[in-house]
Amino acid sequence: MATTKKRYKLSRFKKWLHKHDGGDVQPVRTGKNVQFENRLFFPLIVEEINNGHTVTINLRGNSMRPFLESDRDRALLTNPKGVKLGDPVLAEIEPGHFVLHRIIKIDGDAVTLMGDGNLGCEYCTTADFRASVVGFYRKGRKTLDRIDGRKWKVYSWFWTRLRPFRRYLLAAYRYIWLNIFPVKYQ
Repeated sequence: MATTKKRYKLSRFKKWLHKHDGGDVQPVRTGKNVQFENRLFFPLIVEEINNGHTVTINLRGNSMRPFLESDRDRALLTNPKGVKLGDPVLAEIEPGHFVLHRIIKIDGDAVTLMGDGNLGCEYCTTADFRASVVGFYRKGRKTLDRIDGRKWKVYSWFWTRLRPFRRYLLAAYRYIWLNIFPVKYQ
């Protein structure tokens, strides 16, 4: 049953690609997973969210370390309404360039974003928000860690205050912690 569902989703995505991009882009298969470029994948996600659906995506990249890992964790996305300082959002910071990062500053319409695992910032406006995050499915769990829940708020409170030391903490995480306790991929 799950295989049929995945094939349906892939065929639906291919139809959408053919309609919007001429269909000349082929997915990259890695085992049982299929990967598309972000510039092609996220417009479909945004379209689904704009149609009133919530969407769960697998996370890729290390920009939200140490709490979220690439190829292990998933994010539940919804319409970007009522976002506030500290919330993670999906934003299109340049045409075709999407990031899922935390809001660290809001100044009127101007917004500064930063991934938990990044040292630099990205800049956009509130009009560039494409989705907000409801929560994360971490470490292969079936229960959602909501961003308005106690655990996420505690993580966020500590991590955002450790920003001056982030370079050293991320280095220790990468070179020491991950060697002792490697990430278990699902």
